Amino acid sequence: MDKLTQAFREFNEERDWDQFHTPENLAKSICIEAGELLECFQWDNNFDKVHLCEELADVLSYCIMLADRLDVDIEEIVLDKLEKTKKKYPADKARGISTKYDKL
Repeated sequence: MDKLTQAFREFNEERDWDQFHTPENLAKSICIEAGELLECFQWDNNFDKVHLCEELADVLSYCIMLADRLDVDIEEIVLDKLEKTKKKYPADKARGISTKYDKL
């Protein structure tokens, strides 16, 4: 992640775009790009993988920039959340079903 974060820092610095990358604006951008990602599946499951990957990259890019702006470690927060989710959805109860944790 350090390599990606550094690449975004350099890219934005060269363009003086950090001024636009407030946490609020980055969060909005994540939602906008997530909508564009979802649009790849709008009418059917026959998606263009190249286009899908570009939209996924946009979502991930804004997530990386937001984490950097908030000074949070992506790996740490994702692994922490995964541990919490493991407790909410024990494998022996959740295997093969999509039931919400409070109904298990």
